[in-house]
Amino acid sequence: MLATLVIGLREGLEAAMIVGIIAAFLKRHGRGLGAMWLGVATALAISIGVGLTLELIAASLPQAQQEGMESIIGAIAVLMVTGMILWMSKNARSLKGDLETQAAGALSTGSTAALAVMAFLAVLREGVETSVFMLAAFQSSTDALSAGLGAVLGVLIAVAIGYGIYRGGVKLNMARFFRITGVFLVLVAAGLVLMSLRTAHEAGWLTIGQASTIDLSWLAPNGSPQSALLTGVLGIPADPRMIEVLGWSLYLIPMLLFVLWPQKLRPTAQTLPRFQRIIALSLAATAVALAALVALLPAPASTTEPLQLVAGDESIGSLSLNGDQLTLSSGSNTSSYPLPSSPSETAIHSGLSAQRFSISVPAEGQRPENLTLEQLIILNGGRLPVGVDRQRNPGPFNAGWQHQETLEVWLAAGKLIEANKQSTTELTLSGGGLPTRRTISVDNPQGNWQSTEASNNAAANSLKHAAQWRDESVLWGWWLPGVLLLGAVVFFIFSLRSLQSLRSSPQTGRTNDPTPKQQQSTQQEPQGSSSKGPVRV
Repeated sequence: MLATLVIGLREGLEAAMIVGIIAAFLKRHGRGLGAMWLGVATALAISIGVGLTLELIAASLPQAQQEGMESIIGAIAVLMVTGMILWMSKNARSLKGDLETQAAGALSTGSTAALAVMAFLAVLREGVETSVFMLAAFQSSTDALSAGLGAVLGVLIAVAIGYGIYRGGVKLNMARFFRITGVFLVLVAAGLVLMSLRTAHEAGWLTIGQASTIDLSWLAPNGSPQSALLTGVLGIPADPRMIEVLGWSLYLIPMLLFVLWPQKLRPTAQTLPRFQRIIALSLAATAVALAALVALLPAPASTTEPLQLVAGDESIGSLSLNGDQLTLSSGSNTSSYPLPSSPSETAIHSGLSAQRFSISVPAEGQRPENLTLEQLIILNGGRLPVGVDRQRNPGPFNAGWQHQETLEVWLAAGKLIEANKQSTTELTLSGGGLPTRRTISVDNPQGNWQSTEASNNAAANSLKHAAQWRDESVLWGWWLPGVLLLGAVVFFIFSLRSLQSLRSSPQTGRTNDPTPKQQQSTQQEPQGSSSKGPVRV
């Protein structure tokens, strides 16, 4: 609720300020407000339509595409709120004067249509921003009802302040107000960056940087007020991933520095190009150093150790993969089996994308064609088979055998991660006093084996570690340096624009020191008239 309240207040106040200033200006000049209110109403209707359209589109998509839509909406919301924070930090002090200058120019034509268009565009811009930002906040909120109430309350407060501006009875220190709300919106936008990265992963768009970082469940248990603040307001989940923490930090830290940096310590117009070039060079140097460091680090090798095999509790040997040949080593005996050309199944196994191969193993040894009753009991695990009676069926019996052995192996990234062999034997008996043929299943414990859990885990963990390293090397060696280089290019372009603006300014080449006349005027200025004080708007 708190997040949407501040969003509604901040965005609504910007529009309300502009509308209030224009309305007050028209009132002072005896002009009607009908055209202005028509522009405001039209802009509000379009803004609401944009929000509803986006929500309907998102609701009609399958789950994975909904997650992707949420990522797009979150990214757009972050860009909008960032632009709004940067613009207001630069124009908050001069907003009223600039608007009245534009309004005076519009009235000089003798028509209020231009002012109606100004109000329409102002409300439309803030309304669309609010729709997108609110939609992103609703999607990341755990309580849609309280989020909606917060949004309505924030807009109502903004309307009340706008009415006060129109009546001329509201005094606000705009720079301070927008700085305080700007800090909170930076925190909310950083949470949207994090949640957008998470939904991008859930949509299948982003697979790198998914290593766990810290467990915050102890700090904010589900259903607790701390959880409502941490997750519902700031968008921070209890289990943030590496790329989420990185994206959150890369947005939060520079934006907070920009909003909170003292005005007196900010670079002047003359020093701004050099300051921006220094930032660009620092970002570029960091990107190059980071990419070089990651390239020099050795990558961990995935295991090639054979799987250890057991039959029951007895170790019987090992199984290894060499090319496309499986090699079974048991004591002094070695058997090789060719790996089939195609897997029987592809699925997630032991947390890895793996393939299952099934191999029919030829039966070993000769099977007797005749069995005594005692041999039959031994084959049946010491029990007399059902349907066989010692008195009526004393044997010996004619034996027909159907024996099948299946070797099943799981491979991930071309490495063995699990294996087992299953033996099934069906014995068909006739003669020996049996009136009809009888088929029984014969247990063969020595023919069944599987790889040990310890060797399975070692193979899977080795592959997971290698895959995690590959993902992290892409993240730290390519993606992050790429983002830093992009930032360097942006700051370099800004430095060129600042330099061009400085050269084209009529003040270029003049000293910043005030003239004696300006010094005298400054000394005679009454105390408390600083532009940092409350501004009547």
